[in-house]
Amino acid sequence: MNIYLKLTKEFNDGCLRAILSGGQAVVMHRVAFMSKDGDWVLREDKEAMSHVLCLLESYGATYRFGAPLDIRWMSGGWSAHFEFMSQNIRVRTDFVTRPPRLSPERIDRLWREQENRDIAFLDCADLIETKKTNREKDYAVIGELGRMLESIEDRLKYSRSARDLIKLAAQYPDKIAGLKEQRHVLAAIAEGIEAVEVALDKERRQLMHANERRIAAYMAAAEKWQAMWPAISRSLDGKPLSAAHREMIRHADDLLPVTVPGGLS
Repeated sequence: MNIYLKLTKEFNDGCLRAILSGGQAVVMHRVAFMSKDGDWVLREDKEAMSHVLCLLESYGATYRFGAPLDIRWMSGGWSAHFEFMSQNIRVRTDFVTRPPRLSPERIDRLWREQENRDIAFLDCADLIETKKTNREKDYAVIGELGRMLESIEDRLKYSRSARDLIKLAAQYPDKIAGLKEQRHVLAAIAEGIEAVEVALDKERRQLMHANERRIAAYMAAAEKWQAMWPAISRSLDGKPLSAAHREMIRHADDLLPVTVPGGLS
């Protein structure tokens, strides 16, 4: 078992606290063979965060640049980042409680659906939403995940293949009409494959720009935090994670806003 699956089991010892996302979830869906980092959606409560911090401390983890793993910043859409060495491998762990593009209702549903899994990881549709980033490579992943969806409606909502969409539209014409308002790409199907390819490219660029704007909002809010981070990081050196965490919060109270206008989306 790789370290990220091991951590997922340990995070969820006794109850479900963390759902594997990002590249490791892509690996779980067998769309990729490996991923070098670990990402999790963490339950937004103090017990879950305390459990994760204690476990990471046992591994000798240290904070990387990001927000404290504290319910105030996590509920504002920030992310917390750590690293530690394991068998000569640098292990990086990243956490959010409110992943972008997943509504609060959808996040609540996650916890119900994942409750009895041996390894909790995002399903295809939720993982696709989190992969709508400003990185080109994520859209190839979305395309592969889209082919794995069982629901015809979901395949029409998420497919990145013009040919697949045209084929689905021919097989299920009744499904298209109700989804055109949700996904404008579908309106181009009647015009042929080139029109759908143009629409898919436009959609991809729009999604990338939307994510760029979201990230820019957080980077602007973190300007003071980033400027002070080298000094803050030095102040954490050599401290157990629990002590470093308290120090992080002390500095963040002065420098890092909890809420970010335009951030949560």
